[in-house]
Amino acid sequence: MKLLITIVQDPDVQPLLEKLTENGLSATKLASTGGFLKAGNTTLLIGVTDDKVALTLDIIEDVCKSNPDKNNRRGLLSRSPATSVGSATVFKLDVERFERI
Repeated sequence: MKLLITIVQDPDVQPLLEKLTENGLSATKLASTGGFLKAGNTTLLIGVTDDKVALTLDIIEDVCKSNPDKNNRRGLLSRSPATSVGSATVFKLDVERFERI
């Protein structure tokens, strides 16, 4: 069993949760903030059996594609480069023991 700690941009959270649910997967959702843009994001804790890891990563990759930031989030720094939003960061951890109480 694996625990996928997945950090996702807020606009991608709902579509990702829907796609995970469609495929019989579930996640625990935690609000978080961080990164260069200090933008809101969400951390999903996704527990999956070893045979579902590839499927889960494919879903995350499909839903959380990197896109140019339409608002450009440049603020006062008009010469700063455009940034990308979207994408996800995934940490894959081995789970030694799992109990549902």
